[in-house]
Amino acid sequence: MNVVRRFATATVLSASLVVVAGCSSPAPAPPRSTGSGSDAASSAAASTASASASAGASTAAAPVLEPLPAAIPADLQRYYSQKLTWTSAGCDAGFQCTTMKVPLDYANPGSGSDDISLAVVRRTSSGQGSQHLGSLLVNPGGPGGSAIDYAEYAATSFPSVIRNAYDIVGMDPRGVNRSTPVTCLTNQQMDTFAATDTTPDSSAEINALLAADKTFAQGCEQRSGALLGHVSTVEAAKDMDVLRALLGDAKLNYLGKSYGTFLGATYAGLFPSRVGHLVLDGAMNPSLDALQLDSQQAGGFETAFNAFAADCVKQSSCPLGSTTQQAGTRLDALFAAWDKHPLSTDSPSRPLDEALGTTGVISAMYDQGEWPTLRAALNQAVAGNGSGLLALSDEYYERSASGQYQNLMAANAAVNCLDLAPAATTPQEVEQQLPTYRKASPHFGTTLAWSGLSCASWPVKPTGEPHTIPAKGAAPILVVGTTRDPATPYAWAQALAAQLDSGTLLSFNGDGHTAYERGSSCVDTDVNTYLLTGRTPAKGTMCN
Repeated sequence: MNVVRRFATATVLSASLVVVAGCSSPAPAPPRSTGSGSDAASSAAASTASASASAGASTAAAPVLEPLPAAIPADLQRYYSQKLTWTSAGCDAGFQCTTMKVPLDYANPGSGSDDISLAVVRRTSSGQGSQHLGSLLVNPGGPGGSAIDYAEYAATSFPSVIRNAYDIVGMDPRGVNRSTPVTCLTNQQMDTFAATDTTPDSSAEINALLAADKTFAQGCEQRSGALLGHVSTVEAAKDMDVLRALLGDAKLNYLGKSYGTFLGATYAGLFPSRVGHLVLDGAMNPSLDALQLDSQQAGGFETAFNAFAADCVKQSSCPLGSTTQQAGTRLDALFAAWDKHPLSTDSPSRPLDEALGTTGVISAMYDQGEWPTLRAALNQAVAGNGSGLLALSDEYYERSASGQYQNLMAANAAVNCLDLAPAATTPQEVEQQLPTYRKASPHFGTTLAWSGLSCASWPVKPTGEPHTIPAKGAAPILVVGTTRDPATPYAWAQALAAQLDSGTLLSFNGDGHTAYERGSSCVDTDVNTYLLTGRTPAKGTMCN
């Protein structure tokens, strides 16, 4: 659910790159194993054992997310009984659109004058009678990723058996994109913010970083007002229950990726009796605090880079040397060089500095299909042109070629800073934490450590805290984890599946962020079977 560059606490890249990954050409996958698995799978699982212990370390002390009363409160009845008006006007071909009202503040719905609008899109299935299973709500993560965009992808790219059985539905969560969005900075201000040095080497650079974070926070407060205090994951989960009712579904069927797993698990915790088929792919561990999430995610990116480096050095075009050790050393040297002497790019006013270059590298870690693009961009950078890495950074930030930013970063910050207290509140705290981050990730740890300050100047106090989600009484829930996931480490999926009373873990021994519809026929078959029948795979299933 985080932006590695700032507001780090789980995975923002999923908001755009999960969709990109889903569009990549699937590669044939070896057969799966159950139980102990193949040697490779067993080795991968073993390598995460210590991380798993760390990931679950705070579980015992964390409070439990308790379910809400099953009866709908009287002051919310008007939201649950509103009539949706679906139209094809203004929607992409084949889709229907609508808007729905929800209270800004569920604790005080008031007269409705503060209601906010949420945008929803759907494509109806061709299934009839018993073949029609209702609606499948999807969310790509972020927080801040557009569920509408993801639904439009899913409704044309998910397997036909799923599209025939379900209406595919996407609702941009509160604060996101088409749904009463959080806004913070102008496009030009975002360009400056994205290029701010996140590995400060002096007091002046630390002050510049603090000032950038403060400017961002003040911009959000000025442009977003009261909305800024009401974009938590709990509130977004409550919105999903209103939508479930308005769609006419007794239970919620849902597929969430990355941060979308936290949103889906939160729904299950609040409304366990209304859980239908829930797939949580690329899972988060809700029992961790911001420091634990950030430092463990740093380790995830390190693991992903090591996998990239091992592949790169086998290629004749690798610009990082002939061994994985050389690759890491060379990458550090490039970062240091760009810090002192930014590279020119095809955009004269936007040189590539260390911050943008680091973001570009991390952007490609989410999907191994991007590795050739990263190799080419690094070769170009070694030759003195940073355009390729700048393009990868822009993809991360959802910046268009015309310089327009989506509200991904604004929504990401607003949700993260409301859900958890900051990982650090002063530069001195960051300096104390640096050894932990650098141990987890020699190449990216410093950036993630300083990103932990991002919520320190936030104008709204956090309303959330680390907690466990047992969701007692919920139907079986399928959690999917990838052993070398860069953004949501495999240990998090293990921890979430263990927390959920009805959770089953499906593992994929592979690279990249999330697993469903990313090339593994084994994963896809098990997820599809679950969505269609509710039957989970055998305990200990590891797809290879």
